[in-house]
Parts: sequence; structure tokens; C-alpha cells
Amino acid sequence: MRKRVLFLCTGNSARSQLAEALMRHYRGEEFDVFSAGTDPKGVHPKTIEVLQEIGIDPSPLRSKHINDLPLKEFDWIISLCDSAAQNCPIFLGKGKKLHHGFTDPAAAVGTDQEILDSFRKVRDAIKAFILSFKA
Repeated sequence: MRKRVLFLCTGNSARSQLAEALMRHYRGEEFDVFSAGTDPKGVHPKTIEVLQEIGIDPSPLRSKHINDLPLKEFDWIISLCDSAAQNCPIFLGKGKKLHHGFTDPAAAVGTDQEILDSFRKVRDAIKAFILSFKA
């Protein structure tokens, strides 16, 4: 039976979306993957761009609130930002909770290229985390 994993972040626009897409792409045969936010902001355009760069189709991604999830129980709830870790709702039940913080690329400032590089750096760090994740 596949494990159910929820990636949780405040805005569900960058880090949790990247994690959802990367986990589904690289380890989808092992996990049913979801992402959500405590205050969803929509999928950031640069999230889409950096996924397409590595051949991952971002079209299934959409920003959603934790209350909009089809499931209420997960085997793993992985928060990717401090705010989401502190605001993880009670209903998420008995699943194992893990916090692994990543820099928020959506908060990056600078030139368009510098911001894009921030998204790439976070994408690659999340990919490494996912490839090494032991359930």
C-alpha cells in the first residue's frame, strides 16, 4: 500500500508545490502526494518555470487550502516553512510530522535572473531531500 504524503507550507505557491511535483515525478510509485497551505496564494509562475526546465509537467498543480484536501489522514505531514509547522492543524491526525525548512524563493528579491536562480536552488534542494527521504 502506498503511503500518503502531505507537503504543507503557508502559501502553497512555491516550496510545497515543488515538493508535490518532484515527489510525484520521482517517487510517485511509492507515495500518493498532496500539498496544501494555511493561506494559499496561487502557484507562483517561477515554480512552473523551474519544473518545466527539468521536464516535469506542472499542469496538475493548483494552490489549495488544507481544508480543501480530499483526505484528512496522512502517513506523513511534512512542513516546509516555519509558519506552516507552527500552524499545522489538529485534524491532520496520527501521521508522522516532519519539518524540513527551505528558503522561500517567492520572497527572493533582485533581478529576474536572481529570483529564477533562487527558485532553481530551492527546487534542487527539495529534489535532493525527496530522493533521500526514507518513509
